[in-house]
Amino acid sequence: MKSLKPRPWLLPQPVLILGTYDKDGNPNAMNAAWGGTWDAGEVMISLGSHATTDNLGVCGDFTIAFATEETMAAADFVGIVSARKDPRKMEKTGWTAVKAEHVNAPVYTAFPMTLECRVKTKMDETETGCYVIAEIVNILCDEKFLAEDGKPDVERMKLITFDPVHNGYIALGNRVGNAFSDGNSLK
Repeated sequence: MKSLKPRPWLLPQPVLILGTYDKDGNPNAMNAAWGGTWDAGEVMISLGSHATTDNLGVCGDFTIAFATEETMAAADFVGIVSARKDPRKMEKTGWTAVKAEHVNAPVYTAFPMTLECRVKTKMDETETGCYVIAEIVNILCDEKFLAEDGKPDVERMKLITFDPVHNGYIALGNRVGNAFSDGNSLK
């Protein structure tokens, strides 16, 4: 085994697209990899200082979509271009935004599934960023990505993950087992 110095290499890292409205009601999105489940109905996102951070200061509502192979280039774009510097940023993605059903935030229709979220608390807030804990208020899923049981079919979404080791994106693969079941074979 080779030892490597500590880095944020918890794998896999999601490619999360956060949607907010600015103070004038214009939709914005950013790419965030440092986020995940906080509790059964909550998520945590680590944010630097971004237009999205500013927007959350105005309104604590936002959406989280999961980037896919199809949305990869535009998802990367919203992570490298700031709305602070390019007011036409969202136009360039080609994404269509509609208002979320339960929160005051945009839903980008290019994504198969979106979480509607509301900030519960911000931790360690400084001028360089903060940690956001948010309640999941609702989940929207494009009907063409629903399985026979009516729940989202994650395999059909063609989700991608961020590779922080080599700064790339990797397509998630096929189901290889059954959680809370396959381990029973070792009992």
